[in-house]
This record gives sequence, structure tokens and C-alpha cells, in this order.
Amino acid sequence: MRKIFFTYMLIFSAVVFPQTFEITGRVTDPEFTPIPVVNVYLVNTTFGDATDEKGYFQIKNIPAGNYELEISAIGYSKKRQKITVDKNIKMDFILIPEAIKTDEIIVTAGKYEQKKSELPVSTEIIYGTKLIERNFRNLESAMRFVPGVNMTEDQISIRGSSGYSRGAGARALVTIDGLPFYTGDTGEIVWEMIPTTEIQRVEIVKGAASSLYGSSAIGGVVSAITRDISSYPRTMINAYYGFYDKPYYKEWDWSGEYRPFNGVTVSHSNSFDNFGFNISLTRLEDLSYRRDDFSKKYIGFLKMQYAFNPKSSLIFLVNSFNKRAGNFLYWKDSRNALINSEFVSANRIETNRYLLGLVYKNLLSDQTVFFLKGSYYRNNFSDNSIPSNVSTSSLYRLEAQITSGLSKNIILTSGAEIIPAKVNSTLFGNPTSFSAGLYSVSDISFDFPLLISIGLRYDYGKLDSLEASGSLSPKIGFNYKLFDNLILRSSLGTGFRNPTLAEAFTSTSTSGITVKPNPKIRPERNLTFEFGVNYSYHSLFEIDFALFQNEYYKMIEASVDPGDGLIFFDNLLRARIQGFEIGNTLNIIPGILKSGFAYTYLNSKDVEEGTALKYRPKHSFTGSVEFYNWHFGLGIFFRYQSRVEEIDDELIDLGIVRDGNLRVPVYQTDINLSYELISLGLPATVYLNAKNIFNYNYVELVGNLKPIRNFSFGFNLIL
Repeated sequence: MRKIFFTYMLIFSAVVFPQTFEITGRVTDPEFTPIPVVNVYLVNTTFGDATDEKGYFQIKNIPAGNYELEISAIGYSKKRQKITVDKNIKMDFILIPEAIKTDEIIVTAGKYEQKKSELPVSTEIIYGTKLIERNFRNLESAMRFVPGVNMTEDQISIRGSSGYSRGAGARALVTIDGLPFYTGDTGEIVWEMIPTTEIQRVEIVKGAASSLYGSSAIGGVVSAITRDISSYPRTMINAYYGFYDKPYYKEWDWSGEYRPFNGVTVSHSNSFDNFGFNISLTRLEDLSYRRDDFSKKYIGFLKMQYAFNPKSSLIFLVNSFNKRAGNFLYWKDSRNALINSEFVSANRIETNRYLLGLVYKNLLSDQTVFFLKGSYYRNNFSDNSIPSNVSTSSLYRLEAQITSGLSKNIILTSGAEIIPAKVNSTLFGNPTSFSAGLYSVSDISFDFPLLISIGLRYDYGKLDSLEASGSLSPKIGFNYKLFDNLILRSSLGTGFRNPTLAEAFTSTSTSGITVKPNPKIRPERNLTFEFGVNYSYHSLFEIDFALFQNEYYKMIEASVDPGDGLIFFDNLLRARIQGFEIGNTLNIIPGILKSGFAYTYLNSKDVEEGTALKYRPKHSFTGSVEFYNWHFGLGIFFRYQSRVEEIDDELIDLGIVRDGNLRVPVYQTDINLSYELISLGLPATVYLNAKNIFNYNYVELVGNLKPIRNFSFGFNLIL
């Protein structure tokens, strides 16, 4: 009787008081940063929870059974997973950022936060997670996969704005956390100095942006935005090891080895009350596939932030770069494509660069914010040629900016900046420069879906002994939402670029080339127009089309003086660049499988000569297919550029670059594999990259073969 009674009570308890369980876990992004306010619930039930500020959730009192668990948050791809609940379950999840492109936030275009869907200009975004996954340790490499952008070595060209100026000047401005990032002597962009593991995202604005950013933004702006400071202790260890495959031709195999490359980054972030910091140190080593092209680099980064009160804060930024490397300029000849030319007089270079910056922010009212930005950029370069080339430059910058909502329909951004620089160099002498600018841009919205942007900037520039010059840069743009998913945009603006100290004052003979100064060089200007259409269907499909035309006046190019055979920089070209871009993204299986492509047509002409501009490919295409599920990721990436029509013929005619006329279209295919070890309880991701998998041989600059097939394995660990 007693057994029967206890059996009956167990059955009664199971029926009246059924056993329940709980599901607990944590939700993070791919960098294992917690995501708060994520909805975690069992589909078609009332059981659910939202994650706290550290990403944790807990769903209690769940009866046994089969369920479907959904995890969703704004700006991230949704996840669903079928589960059987018959015990307490602990599950961690990683959500992939998957914001609708037109709703992405852009800071660069107007120097304040705006929705991408409301801009009058074309923009692109690269997220920092992709830089790590694809092992881009130099932002320059990632830029090659951006629609409308092509690179000739380290020279960026946005919609054909640049060819190759031998490291003297750039027609796109690069900033890091809003601080301009170019040297005081050559005005070049040192891409390898930017710590890619510290980047949160990179914003690319296409077209002249001189109305806000002044000189060097004549072709567009590339803005690197670093990670937010963590509110809790967070340490990241990132490392990789890789090697170059054997060259395609045995005749090119000068070493008989698989040449290795490797790198490691250690970073830490934390906050204490009103103070927080990010700090990292990176070491990179590359023994290269080319002889005399080794490199060893050290990158230091420090970002400190102090909040005086809820309305004002100060950010202090330090970025250092130290490099010891070989000096491969161009090949000996096509049969010795990976061996340096005997004309190259220096085979060792040393660079030490330091950027220090301050950004003060003060919220003056609910509608007005004030910024004060200051920076100092020191650049030191030397080589072992005889005599040695040495240059030390110092660039100072101070900017005051105020952004105010004058009414609910008008936002006004105004500012002023001064930029002095001085140089001590065997190449350029000891010149100084000074520039200053005033700007104001008003963004006006209406009760119907129309946004108008009107801006004007005046700049004054003085290069040492050269005559001073002034430049006025107006712009106007509009954005009209014809329907919720159909947006029209257009912009018309002017840009300018002052010549750099290097372009005006270089006087040297090295590596078979003699360059002379040009005291008559003047600023160059352009007029740019764009019309674009964006159509999207929910978050499944988006297509963007842009038609553009750029007119350049007194464009600065390097040329050979027929009188003495010396190279110099001068205002040579009246150029016209026309074209269009079309791009598409498709979420084939939302959150799991997506694809994208972009095609750019570029028609660039020297108006007076009727010839194509140097180093501008007429056709460019990028495409990708990406899969992510079960903590596993697979990406296939492809890019194509047609054979450039015009190159530096003078280097070939002078016999400096043998077989320099050899060039082909570019075909590059990369594969990326990744796996998140969070399923094993480890906050880490491992990845494998195979780049240029078909070992295709191509050049961007005459006599300079780009990387052959290479493989790398790495991991990213967050503690």
C-alpha cells in the first residue's frame, strides 16, 4: 500500500506540478563584445527575456518539450535554433552586424552623425571585424575591394581622382577619429601606420569634400573610426602566421623557400568611473616574396578618454609607427621580376612616425555641441643611399567646430582650422607651409521627405617662398525619399588641392631618376557632380546606382622637361572623368547566406591631348559570397580591373624600368574560412585566409609585381 501511495503522489505531482527548466546564456558580437537589449524568446510562447548590459539572459520555468529559440536585435542578423528542453541549458550566441545599409550611421559626410539614407553623396563602410577576419593588417589592402576605389601601390584613387604621384601628395583625405592623417612634407597617406585591429569601422565618402575638409579632400574622404572604450576589462590577443607560395614561374624563384610573414597584437581596454582607455601594441614581420623587400614594423596605439561631467569630455590619442624595411622599387626585368633593379641606390629604409591628438567635446545645450581638435604629426624618414636621403617633418593642426540645431529642420555645422608645417630635408630643403580655412554647412529638412545640404569653405595657403593663394569651395546637394524604399540623391560641388612641399621643392637624384623643383606650381581645382538612386526591399535586397562627372583644372602631374630631361611636378592637365557605379547586395538566406557585387565604369581623359589618364582602369568589378551558420563562416571575394591604358612611359623610355610596358588586367580571388570557438566555451575565433588563390601575376605600377598566392592562419582571443 505504501508503494502504491508514493507512486500515486509522484504521478500527481508530475501532473499538477510539472518539472520546469531554464535556459541561460550570453549574446555578443563577433568580437565578443556584449550586446544589451537582445530579445531572446521561445517562438509561439510567452517565455523570453532581454539581455542585460553584459549580454546575459535567463529564461525560467520552461516546461519540457521541443521549441524554437529566436535571438534578435536591431542592427544584427536574426537567429533561430530548434532545441529540446529536458534539462537546464546554457547557450551562448554571436550575432552578426547586419544593419540595413541605408540606415547605417555616417559621421564623415557632415562631421556629425547622419543616416546614410539621408546623404546627398555616395558612401561605403568597412567594418573592423572584416579587417580582422580577412587578415588585412594594412588598410591599403582592404581599400582595393571598395567599389569605386582603386589603388596604385599605396596611392588611392576614388572615382579616378588620382594616378600615381610617386608618393608626393594624395587627392583623398584620410582621417583617424577625425584627425587628418597625412605627412607634412610629401602629403602622402601612410596606410600601414593605422592599427587595423583597433578600427571599429571605416567610412569612405566619394567625390569632392573640400567644402568641409579643405585641401587633399578633392577626391573624397576616408575616415577610420577606432573602437569605443570598453566599460569593463577587455583584453584581446590577435596573432597570425602565413607564407607565400612558390612563384608561378620557376625562373622567378630567387630564394627556393616559402617566404613567411607573421604578426601579433595585444590590446587592453577598461574604464574607471570617468576615465577609460584603449591601448595596443602590434608587431608585424614580412620576409616577402620579393628580394630586398623584407619589413619589420611596430605599431603603438593609445586612446584615453576622460568625462569631466555628462556634457563634456576629452579624448587623447597617440599612434606611433616604427619600420625597418627593404626598398623594392621596380624589378630588374621581366625574367627577374622578383629581384630589385640595379638602378635602385638604396636597399634599406627606416621610418619613425608619431601622431598625437586631442579632441575636446562640450554639449553646450540640447541642440548645440562644440568640438576642439588639435594634433601633431611628426614624420622621420631615412635610407642608406649615398648620399643618404633624410627628411623630418612636423605638421600641426588646430580646429574648432560647432554643430547646432537652429530649429527642428536646420542643422548648421561651422568651423575654422589652421595648419602650419615645417620640414628639414635633404630632398626638399627646409621649407615651411601654412594654411587656414573657414567653413559652414547647413542641412535643411522639410515636412515632406526632402533634405538639402548647402556648404561653403574658404581656404588660404602659403608654401614657403611661393605666392599665397586662396580657394573658395561651395557645394549643394539634395536627398529625396520618393518612396520608403526609393531614394534619389544629387550633389554639385567644387574641390581644390594645394601642392605639397615635396611637389614644389623636391631636388634629388636617386635610383636613376633626377627630380627638380618647380617654383611656379599652383593649386589644382575640380568641379564634381553626382546623381544617384537607391532602392531597397526590406533587408533582403538593395541596389544602388550613381552617375558622376569630375572636371579637373590645372591638375598636378609628374612629367619630363624636354629641355633638360629632368622630372618635375607641374599643373599639366585639364582632365575630365565620367562614369557610373552600380552595386547590389542580396540576403539570399537572411542571416546565413548573402552576396554582393559592384561595377564601376570610368572614362578618364586628358581634355587637351585626348588620351586616357594614367593608371585609371576603365572597368572595375568586385563580388562576394558569404555564408555563416553553426559558428562557421565562409567567404569568397573577387575583384577585377581592366588593363590600364596609360602608364609612366618616361621611366621606360629612359631605360630605368626594363619591360615596364608589360601589364595585364587584374583578377584576384580570395577565400576566407572562420570558426567561432564559443560553442566550446572559448571566447575566440580562428580563421584561415587564402589570397590570390589562382596565383595570378599582375602589376599596378610599372615593374612591380603584386603579392603572389599566400596563406595565413590566425586567431582572435578576447579575455
